[in-house]
Amino acid sequence: VYTSGLVVEEGVQEVASSEHMRAPLHRTMAMDGEGMRPIHVKTPLLRREATWKGPGENGQGLGDVWLKMDAMQPSGSFKLRGVGRCVQMAKLRGAESVVSSSGGNAGLAAAYAARAMGLPATVILPESTPEFVAEKLRRLGADVWRHGKDWNEADQKARDVVQDRGAAYIHPFHGVDTWEGHASLVEEILDELAIMGQPPPAVFVVAVGGGGLLMGVLRGLQKAGLEGQVQVIAAETTGADCMSQALKAGRPMPLASIDSIAKSLGAPAPSQEIFDAAYRAYQNGWLKSWTCEDKDAVRACLEFADEKKVLVEPACGAALAAVSALNSIVPGTRGPVVVEVCGGSAVDIAMLSSLARELDLQ
Repeated sequence: VYTSGLVVEEGVQEVASSEHMRAPLHRTMAMDGEGMRPIHVKTPLLRREATWKGPGENGQGLGDVWLKMDAMQPSGSFKLRGVGRCVQMAKLRGAESVVSSSGGNAGLAAAYAARAMGLPATVILPESTPEFVAEKLRRLGADVWRHGKDWNEADQKARDVVQDRGAAYIHPFHGVDTWEGHASLVEEILDELAIMGQPPPAVFVVAVGGGGLLMGVLRGLQKAGLEGQVQVIAAETTGADCMSQALKAGRPMPLASIDSIAKSLGAPAPSQEIFDAAYRAYQNGWLKSWTCEDKDAVRACLEFADEKKVLVEPACGAALAAVSALNSIVPGTRGPVVVEVCGGSAVDIAMLSSLARELDLQ
């Protein structure tokens, strides 16, 4: 079983060598607009065994379901695309060190990218972050601090450290450099579909926390001339659904608390800039907001592990779960569906098994 940067066998966990995972793929990467070789890698686009079918037990096939496997990024999640670019740009602008706040995945991406760029990294984690995530960060050479009960408190500490040190602040989901990095996945997907003789996707499913990935997808579709031509589904879990609440209210509405096991979706609110872009797409009818229960997300993770032998966090499970609800989310739509398998490193076999027992899925 592969689990977002970990090779797991019979209870043994070993952090995969970044050099082993990165070097063969990076030789094939094109330079970006600044003449830099991206830190992230091109990930596979896999056809799912089951097609998207219409309503009813014998529903007609409406299109193939494709999985963009960003769980295979060296840091364990899609975050390496945007955060990696942000770290690269920070170094180009003269930064001598970086500081990130994270519940895990953005910090791992920042630590991985900082090591690749030869920069010291400090990552501030909330107290609730699993110890195995902190240990992975240390193995990547990061200085790991714990502060606060949630990401908000950890983030404020990170900003204080940046002020004291004059280091570059690496936000986990906000910023143009980050969004441009995430937009790279749209170009990859379109290229891969074209090579296989497939049309552009009719539906694009992404999990939403703070909204950085969603913002990258929206920008990527705009750059490709597909704005408004692809239905984008923003998937969240109930209790970590800041985007859904904001879209309904017509403005960012900070959540009082994060009441979901999908902690990687646990941003209190999207930034105003992210919200504005999402709300425009939502009002124009080509962004759909969808939420599921924790049980649905974990069930999707278990089914995905059984099918692809890859572990992902419940945050990613929200996007995977949306596939079973496509007929109600985007009725009347036909064509390929792409699911961004965003990954996540705050998961292991023991944790997923425990959640399955807790939610009566075993």
